[in-house]
Amino acid sequence: MSTRPTVSPSELEQIDLASPVLHAEYELDEVFRHLRAERPVYWQQPRNEQPGFWVISRHADVSEVYKDKEHFTTEHGNALATLLTGGDSASGAMLAVTDGVRHHQVRNVLSKGFSARMLDLIAHTLQETVDGLLLAALERGECDAAQDIAADVPLGAICDLLEIPHADRKYLLGLTSHAWSTDYADEPPEESWVAKNEILLYFSKLLKERRGGDREDMVSLLANCRIDGDPLKAAEQMANCYGLMIGGDETGRHAITGTILALIENPDQWRALKNGDVDLNTATEEALRWTVPSLHGGRKATGDVVINGRRINAGDVVSVWISSANRDESVFDAPDEFNLARTPNKHFTFAYGSHYCLGHYLGRMEVYAVLDGLRRLVGDLEQIGEERWIYSSILHGMSSLPIRITG
Repeated sequence: MSTRPTVSPSELEQIDLASPVLHAEYELDEVFRHLRAERPVYWQQPRNEQPGFWVISRHADVSEVYKDKEHFTTEHGNALATLLTGGDSASGAMLAVTDGVRHHQVRNVLSKGFSARMLDLIAHTLQETVDGLLLAALERGECDAAQDIAADVPLGAICDLLEIPHADRKYLLGLTSHAWSTDYADEPPEESWVAKNEILLYFSKLLKERRGGDREDMVSLLANCRIDGDPLKAAEQMANCYGLMIGGDETGRHAITGTILALIENPDQWRALKNGDVDLNTATEEALRWTVPSLHGGRKATGDVVINGRRINAGDVVSVWISSANRDESVFDAPDEFNLARTPNKHFTFAYGSHYCLGHYLGRMEVYAVLDGLRRLVGDLEQIGEERWIYSSILHGMSSLPIRITG
């Protein structure tokens, strides 16, 4: 039902790929198809006060950048929004924007929080949550899939992992949904900074409460762990709670809403899901490839390097476009088709290499639970109003998707 205009490749030199408005209000498939074919390593010239940056669009080149720790770093930021505005304040503290030995050490700590016991507990709770949300929607007959279904699924999972009190969860959802995106083009940027700071303040208090305790949740793990005999710095503890909360909530939420829209727009795939013609694990991977909750990843070049024949200089900002690599014709057969039976499916939705998303377990479990619930409980889905896309240059998803749902 989307009426977003398509940007022509002839307009490439006029558009700004770092613009949240561009990604919310326009379709860019033709632009990225052109980039993959003709300009796979493209330099976007500076726009007004904004510096220029490299745009990497092919699957093979994205993979090369992700793997090359010698020439690329996340320590100045991992998204254009921070890389083009002076860097990320969480650099060297939050796992996603830390490299080298410290990245390995902190990643090992956080990995312990994803224990088999915890993941089994979350999987069970997820099924109950999804079934409850779908049954409530079925009883009403109409709902907003983004707000009434997708918003509550990942929130419950990440809050279980962090053992966030139930009374605080809706408050945190409101904050995370505005930390890296807005619902409207003219929403003041201060809203984002306030949301980020409120999240950090919340976790500062929670970490203090859990210091010295014997609980096994992720917040307690960060509050009480030691690396080489020393506790994590307070900034590292807060930044990684923040990173887990944002990553765990935003990715799953947008993947779920996007999956529901894809099933509505592709009735043959809805029938395949309902008839049990597709394996749910395989279907989950296609849902993740298709929806692309994170549009791009960002790096800064630490040394001169050549990618696909183009020289990238030390200090240059580099963006790798997951949304484009996931549609690369040289890797995926009929990439512009939503095919729940697609295999193999080497998408970059959770990135690749040393910064492969630590929460990929949760993202997969969340989408799987929704597909399973839809297959068991829902007879039909219909879009009854125009979807509303979020304004962000990094996140890709909807703030609203009105649907009719029947058993």
